[in-house]
Amino acid sequence: MDTARHLLGERFGHGDFLLGQDSVIEHLLAGRSAAAVFPTGAGKSLCYQLPALLLPGLTLVVSPLIALMKDQIDQLKARGIEAERLDSTLTLEQYREIMSATRSGKLKLLYAAPERFNNERFRDAIEKTRVSLFAVDEAHCISEWGHNFRPDYLKLAAFGKLCGAERVLALTATATPKVLEDVCRGFDIESDCAIRTGFYRPNLELLFAPVAASNRDQVLLDRLKSRPTGPTIVYVTLQRTAERVAAFLADNGLPARPYHAGMKDEDRTATQDWFLGSSDGVVVATIAFGMGVDKPDIRYVYHYNLAKSLENLSQEIGRAGRDGEPATCETLICPDDLETVRNFAYGDTPGKEAVQRFVDVMLTGGDHLDLALYDLGAKTDIRLLVLRTLLTYLELDGLIEAATPYYSSYRFRPLVDLDEIIDRFKGERRRFVKGVFDQSSKKAVWYDIDLGPAARALGSPRTRLMRALDYFAEQGLLEVRAAGLRHRYRWLRRPDDVEALVDRLHQRTLDHEVREIARLDQVLDLAGHDGCQTARLCAYFGENLDHDCGHCSWCCSGGRPVGLIEPMAASIDEDAWQRVTEVRRQHGEVLAEPRAFTRFLVGLSSPRLTRARVSADPFYGSMAHLGFARILERIKRS
Repeated sequence: MDTARHLLGERFGHGDFLLGQDSVIEHLLAGRSAAAVFPTGAGKSLCYQLPALLLPGLTLVVSPLIALMKDQIDQLKARGIEAERLDSTLTLEQYREIMSATRSGKLKLLYAAPERFNNERFRDAIEKTRVSLFAVDEAHCISEWGHNFRPDYLKLAAFGKLCGAERVLALTATATPKVLEDVCRGFDIESDCAIRTGFYRPNLELLFAPVAASNRDQVLLDRLKSRPTGPTIVYVTLQRTAERVAAFLADNGLPARPYHAGMKDEDRTATQDWFLGSSDGVVVATIAFGMGVDKPDIRYVYHYNLAKSLENLSQEIGRAGRDGEPATCETLICPDDLETVRNFAYGDTPGKEAVQRFVDVMLTGGDHLDLALYDLGAKTDIRLLVLRTLLTYLELDGLIEAATPYYSSYRFRPLVDLDEIIDRFKGERRRFVKGVFDQSSKKAVWYDIDLGPAARALGSPRTRLMRALDYFAEQGLLEVRAAGLRHRYRWLRRPDDVEALVDRLHQRTLDHEVREIARLDQVLDLAGHDGCQTARLCAYFGENLDHDCGHCSWCCSGGRPVGLIEPMAASIDEDAWQRVTEVRRQHGEVLAEPRAFTRFLVGLSSPRLTRARVSADPFYGSMAHLGFARILERIKRS
């Protein structure tokens, strides 16, 4: 730890550790795995960046967002620390250089998205590399009880063991006590190595203001113009809302720009870089913005739309005031938002018919399953994340076991003549390389090769073909692209009662739906709470604040709860209902199932609706204001 403290000042420019950092780092340097539950902006990243300089092998960091990777790597490189990231923006040459540096031991830190671990070439390379520290950000995603359960995170825990990671660090800003238990269990972390620091941020003003939809834009504009200028984030739910509100603010003289996942990578990067350098910029963004963006002087965070959970709310407001100076976080509570946010929660849940199709496909696929999830989604009409979750449920129940995913086919474009590549080898290796190219079929410029049949024809392991193509790409002889991601499973035991399995899986998706709706209700409960709202939020995350904060809406109003506006219940127009019923008949099988028809009416996609292109129909989304649950109930009664 003496060396760690020296590096803290020399390489990172800090005089002392922040609360909890030294405990986490001490566990890691002693060879133990650890968990860090720190508020947003409390220095989680240092907990793996500093040990990476002291440990002998690679520190592999799993991070869900390109923005987080880019910002941290820029800072590390500025400090002379060898760090790189693997993401979709890299060129082939950049990817080759990074993997070469990884294998040579030159890199100290390598950042990768969770999805990267589906790439067998990447997995193969990492399994041959000494991984001293496996750091997993947003680790709460491993918990089904968390607000953002992602099945890929369960696979990450398994991969940490497979690659021989010597220690694991699980990091999150938003873990309730129950979720933290899941994180520690999933990553084999001892409870005394789980470090949770205080959630309370005394410099954050937590405000809630009820507004009408017709007046919300003006209220936001008035807030921005009446308060001192400062870097500001305005969070919205929909991409089109980000575009519209940013344009409205810009038209009224404010330096505002949108940010959302539908923008081009270069446009998002430009917006982020502009905001980082601005003293008064306003970014109107969906929730993707802000994770890992190290800007300590954000003075305002507004929620134009409701946060979908207390976890999301706390994470998003936690991006304000990281410099310790006062910052204002205000949620504009509009009753019109409720159905929009609830619709998203309902829209992911498959109908029982879809779950039945999923089970049927699994049972008729033989003892060893080879699945393309996009094709499976089209057959079952279940969204990709939900499919992954259902497969995870089968794994957790001990019915199936996952094998390493792989790409079924590759494409390559020669950068030199193929005969020149063949001539580099002699004997058996020459015959093998020529055989690989002979098994490939040429299109206009690119060659396609299906590795399974090719390996059988050549009598060689599939991995040998894959590594040969990878080698040629690294040598600058071929440009190689993988395609056709396949997920492999095998049945450990067949279900005794198929109908009971379908019921159980469907009930679990319904239970998840109920939890997601309850999370939204918790945000509303906090807004209308008759008591200190900051203390209530702290208690949710396991911290007891023994005094009123003095800077939430309840405290600032002298102890008066916020009066929330009750949404007006819209009636279902019977003439319109008859017309959409006729549309349902026209689209036949696509809209036959109640949940499919409900998604159509509230404007939510699914694999079948997307393929049928029903979003062009004028009635698509025409009843979103009525709410998913209400429409579904009406359909079931019809």
